[in-house]
Amino acid sequence: MNDDIWKRDEVESPCIKVCVVHPETRLCTGCLRSIDEIASWSRMSMPERRAVLAELPDRGQALKRRRGGRAARLGNGRG
Repeated sequence: MNDDIWKRDEVESPCIKVCVVHPETRLCTGCLRSIDEIASWSRMSMPERRAVLAELPDRGQALKRRRGGRAARLGNGRG
């Protein structure tokens, strides 16, 4: 069987099935897309999808920044 028939010239979704919305950024912590981007993905053009994908690495860095953790909650600067 020829596998070429199943290949599409389409930008695949970055979804990794870890769908949790970050409370501050409102981005999915799995794929890093916004709720609006996720909802409209199937209607986006290929250039629109590529533009979203190009932004994801920077979004990932923003989510990795520490927000203070326990030390910030205690207000003493220590764990």
